[in-house]
Amino acid sequence: MSINQGLIAELKMEAASTRKILERVPVEKNDWKPHDKSMKLGNLANHIAELPGWITMTMGTEELDLAAMNYKPTIPTSTAELLAKLDENVNKAVAALESASDEDFGKMWTLRRGDHVIFSMPKIAVLRSMALSHHYHHRGQLSVYLRLLDVHVPGMYGPSYDEMNVPAPEVASAN
Repeated sequence: MSINQGLIAELKMEAASTRKILERVPVEKNDWKPHDKSMKLGNLANHIAELPGWITMTMGTEELDLAAMNYKPTIPTSTAELLAKLDENVNKAVAALESASDEDFGKMWTLRRGDHVIFSMPKIAVLRSMALSHHYHHRGQLSVYLRLLDVHVPGMYGPSYDEMNVPAPEVASAN
């Protein structure tokens, strides 16, 4: 199997799980955050929906200069908007991967802020770390947000506690 086909299979499987959790985001609580140092719910959900775009960007460029960016996120105000953003980014990522050769994944890619190079590594490493693993990290973070908001959390790799329909465990007394 070629590198791109393996990545496409993983991306599609994980996108289905991401879709399940984004469907549960209560967008009416977009400004909620669990802690002053935490990201707002709407920003986190938007970031998760945008992260597959890192695949497209990485495969189509040689570098990203954060100093030259003028990024302003648009936070979806409906579940349909949020899912459409995810679907669009996943579809573009799949297309970028489909057109990539195994050799393309070995090409170097650089993240910089002006003259300061943050890192430079092969595109396959950027995809694994900055796109896919980064995506999974934030999806896990979102599952905690949903739990704290008492929203049923869907299973990602099997049924979740909520999906098993079992009563909440009793908490042992501190005495």
